[in-house]
Amino acid sequence: MATRDKSFWILLIFILSGLVIGGLLGNLAANVNGLWWLSFGQEFGLESPFVLNLSILSITFAFSIKINIASIVGMAIAIFIYRKI
Repeated sequence: MATRDKSFWILLIFILSGLVIGGLLGNLAANVNGLWWLSFGQEFGLESPFVLNLSILSITFAFSIKINIASIVGMAIAIFIYRKI
């Protein structure tokens, strides 16, 4: 049972790493002539954060996801590497 939990967490780390690195590479590729299409994507989430003000404590909730082609490719590569390990 512990190995199943461990492999799930490792897979999750691989996927998140692939998304972050792919997103970073997509943003860097936005200004390159032949690779501009890697930065094509969509952003969705809450446009303005939800604020809960309790006089002595103020809590702000916000959630936004920006995904592009490079981050999807990075996630696919991360899953491929995880399966090979």
